[in-house]
Amino acid sequence: MDTNNRKIYIETYGCQMNFSDSEIVGSILSTHEYTITDEINEADYILINTCAIRDNAEQRIRKRLRELKALQRKRPHLKIGVLGCMAERLKDALMEEEDNVSLVAGPDAYRSLPSLLKEVDSGHKAANVLLSEEETYGEIDPVRLGSNGISAFISIMRGCENFCAYCVVPYTRGRERSRDPKTIVDEARRLFEKGYKEVTLLGQNVNSYRWDESGTMVTFPQLISRVAEINPQLRVRYSTSHPKDLSDELIEAMATHDNICKCIHLPVQSGSNHMLKAMNRKYTVEWYMDRIEAIRRRMPDCAITTDVIAGFCGETEDDHLQTLELFRKVGYDYSFMFKYSMRPNTYAHKYLNDNVSEEEKTRRLEEIIKLQGELSLESYRRDVGKRFEVLVEGTSKRNKAQLFGRNSQNKVIVFDGEGHSKGEYITVEVTDCTSATLIGHIVK
Repeated sequence: MDTNNRKIYIETYGCQMNFSDSEIVGSILSTHEYTITDEINEADYILINTCAIRDNAEQRIRKRLRELKALQRKRPHLKIGVLGCMAERLKDALMEEEDNVSLVAGPDAYRSLPSLLKEVDSGHKAANVLLSEEETYGEIDPVRLGSNGISAFISIMRGCENFCAYCVVPYTRGRERSRDPKTIVDEARRLFEKGYKEVTLLGQNVNSYRWDESGTMVTFPQLISRVAEINPQLRVRYSTSHPKDLSDELIEAMATHDNICKCIHLPVQSGSNHMLKAMNRKYTVEWYMDRIEAIRRRMPDCAITTDVIAGFCGETEDDHLQTLELFRKVGYDYSFMFKYSMRPNTYAHKYLNDNVSEEEKTRRLEEIIKLQGELSLESYRRDVGKRFEVLVEGTSKRNKAQLFGRNSQNKVIVFDGEGHSKGEYITVEVTDCTSATLIGHIVK
């Protein structure tokens, strides 16, 4: 079969960075005459872009690989490849234990995919998990997979050097390196010219972005300002900020540009200084609250979301109660909440004792989830009666007569949308809410 008849289906798990990487993979393969398909039953190759941040994420991929064997029995020529962080971490194990996996490629090896696929076609298994200190895929214009045509991700940097005790990312994505700001701004401008109205700048820690531009250092506040200045009709978001590096300059840039969305994801992980030190987070609760207060002073309407881990090594009941108290002080609009799972090769795996029982982890997590539900409902109730500019993203799944979109604070708003369509900016007055959705009507 000729290469240009070969169809590739890409299945993505994990973080926004993985989805952005899948779009880079789609672009690389499209330029080598492969066709990207959204129909899995038409595919000659299925590439699974994986996450390794938690054990249950890897187990989910293992289960998916077993499920795909049934499809391979019906279509014997079908080949399966594993990409991304799990591929980087488990290359040998994947090749040995998953007999239906023919290809393994790490996050820095996507340019080699065309040659790896040719090796697979010749009847061999193929792998490349070499990490790079330079690769950013900066000049590649990603194929927008599954896009709504309104919002898009732009990767501005790769890798991480924070080495939090629980995290595998520095080992699966390599050292931190930033993209040329010109390529980022050009990519955002092309998206706007194609009709996109929102871009999200991605990095493991966007606050660490640095680029030497003819002797002048371009920092993240300067970069996001350049993107915002493309056009006031282009919304700009970003993820993720590390609290130790959240600067007053970034807060000022957000406050200055109306089209930089007023929402900051600021992972805290724990409300206990004892735990933050054990996690190697490099900040204290006092520093974190100082950053929260700085945000509130300059942008009182800014939404704040977070990540938290329940039951990390050595966490006591008092540590847990301090986390609950911090949640009450901040009043997060939303949180991503997880119980700790030990990851191989991390500092915690080598040197710490995973001594909190599963039952205790679950109980503590449930208490955090319950509290966050109350905080989210309070946050959404405060918005009732307010008016927001909403970027329409599509039709509501529950009611086709309604549209949905998000405001600057990243909250979903559902409303009757007769006569309007996605991509429009509309003023909506909030009349009701749940703990996860605002409900309103268009203000003429």
